[in-house]
Amino acid sequence: MVRRKKQTLKKLKSSNTDKTNKQPPSTTPPPPKTPPEKKDRKQLNAEKSAHFGRREAAKILRVILQGDAHRRAVGSIKTLVFKPSVRNKKATFALICQTLKYLPIIKEVLDTSAVLNSKWKRQEELIYITTYDLLFGKEISTWGDAEKFLFQRKAVLESTLAKILAKKKVKRVEDLLSQDKTTPGLPNFFSDVPKPRYVRVNTLKLDVDSAIKELGKKCTVKKDDLVPDLLILPPGVDLHDHPLVTSGSVFLQGKASSMVAVALGPQPGWQVLDACSAPGNKTAHLAALMKGKGKIVACELNADRVKLLQNTINVAGAKNVEVHLGNFLNIDPEDPAFSKLRAILLDPSCSGSGTAAERLDHLLPSHTNNKAGVSDVIRLTNLSAFQKKALKHALSFPTVERIVYSTCSIHQLENEDVIKSVLPTALKNGFELATPFPQWSRRGLPVFEGSEHVLRMDPVEDKEGFFIALFVRKQEECRPNQLNLKKRKPEMPVPFTRLSKMWLLSLMLSPPHGGGCCPGEESVCHSTN
Repeated sequence: MVRRKKQTLKKLKSSNTDKTNKQPPSTTPPPPKTPPEKKDRKQLNAEKSAHFGRREAAKILRVILQGDAHRRAVGSIKTLVFKPSVRNKKATFALICQTLKYLPIIKEVLDTSAVLNSKWKRQEELIYITTYDLLFGKEISTWGDAEKFLFQRKAVLESTLAKILAKKKVKRVEDLLSQDKTTPGLPNFFSDVPKPRYVRVNTLKLDVDSAIKELGKKCTVKKDDLVPDLLILPPGVDLHDHPLVTSGSVFLQGKASSMVAVALGPQPGWQVLDACSAPGNKTAHLAALMKGKGKIVACELNADRVKLLQNTINVAGAKNVEVHLGNFLNIDPEDPAFSKLRAILLDPSCSGSGTAAERLDHLLPSHTNNKAGVSDVIRLTNLSAFQKKALKHALSFPTVERIVYSTCSIHQLENEDVIKSVLPTALKNGFELATPFPQWSRRGLPVFEGSEHVLRMDPVEDKEGFFIALFVRKQEECRPNQLNLKKRKPEMPVPFTRLSKMWLLSLMLSPPHGGGCCPGEESVCHSTN
C-alpha cells in the first residue's frame, strides 16, 4: 500500500515538471514541405529534357560532320540549329558548339580507351555529345542507354584523359584547346568580330516603317543606307522566335546577301530566273522587289533543299515563284518557256570563305589542326570551273538583259578569275559589266580591265567577305536605284594594306595554269544568308 502511494507521488511530480518545462506554442507556421514525389518528378523532367536534347543535338551533329567530311554544303551550324523544328535552340546550339570544340580530345579519349563496341560506333555523334557532358559539361544521369553505358565507364575515360594530358605535358584541357585558335587556310585577321543583326523587311507582308516600330520595342533600329528594306539592329539581338520572323514578315538576312537582288534590279512583271536558289532568301527578296508581280523560276538541284526552298517561299508569301527541281545547266536557253526571261540571279556553290568565321567553320574537323591543304585547292579549282560554266550558260539566254553573279568567297579564283574568263563570251553576246552600288568604295582586284565595276566586301571592315558582279546588255543602260545615284571615289578593296594578304592567299590557292574539272553538277547554293 505504501509502495503504491510512493509511485503515485512520483508520477504527479513528473507531470508537474513537464508542464513547467513546456514551451509556449509558436505562432509562426512551419515552412511548407515539398512532397518527395513532386521533387522527384521535377528532377525526372529535367533528366528527360537533357536526354532528348542530346539526341536532337546528335542528329544535327551528324548532318554537320557528314557534310564536312564530303565537303557538301549543308548549311551553317546556326542555320541547322535555328530551324523551327528544333525545340531548345540556345541549349542545342551551345551543346553542339562545345562538342565540336572538344571533339579532337573526345575522339582521342574514346580511341585510346577503346571502350566503344560496334553498336555505339554506329551512333558516334550521340556518344560524342554525351562524352562531352560527362567529362567537360554538366552532370549526367543514367537516363538513356548511351548515358548509362558511358557513366559505367566514367573512371576509365577520366583516367585516359589524365594520361593524355600528362603525355602532352599540359595540366588543363583548355591548354590543349588554346594551341590552335586560328582558322587554317585563312589569314589571322579573320576573327569572331561583333556583327550587327541585319533584318530584311518582307514588303510583301509588312512595310518598313511598321517593322521599325514593332522591332523598336525590343531594341534600337536603324535603316541601312544602301538597301531600302534592310534594318540594322545591335549585335547579339536574338529574334529567331520573334513573331515577325516566324510569320515571314521579316527575314534574318545579312547585308551582302540582301544587296544581290537589289543589284539585279528586277521590275514588277518581269520573268526572272534564280539559278541556284535554296535556301530561298534571295528568291523571296526578288519577289518582294517585284511586288509579287511577274514570274520567278527558282531552280534547285537537290531534292532535300527544294523542301527548304519551298518552305521559305511559303513563309514569305511569294506567290509568283515557281520551283523547278533540276539542274540549271540543263535548261535550254531556247526553250519557249523562257522566251520572256529578262534577268538571272546566279549565286552558285562557293567555298564560303568570306563567311567562315560567322558560320563557325573553324570548329569543323576539316578546319582544325591545319588540315586545310591540297584537298581544298582541288575543291576551289572544281568550284571555279563550275562557276565559270554556270555563268557562261547564263550569258547564253537570248532575251536576258541583266545577270548578277555573287559569291560569299574572298578568293580571286572564285571571283575576278571567273569574271575574267567569261568576258569574251559576254562581249560576244552583247553584255558588258555594269557598276552595282557605285557609292560602294571597295571594288575588285585589278587583275583585268574593268575590275573596278565589280564589288567586294571585306570580312573585317564589313564583317563578311562577299563578291558581286553585274552584267547588262549593251543596248540597256544600268538602271540605278534611287539610293545608288551618289558616286564615291572608288578605292582598292581595303587598300592593299589588308586585302593584299587576301589577294596573295587567293593567288597561292590558284592553280599554276588555271582551269580544272567540273565538280559533278554541284549547284547547291553554299551561302546561308
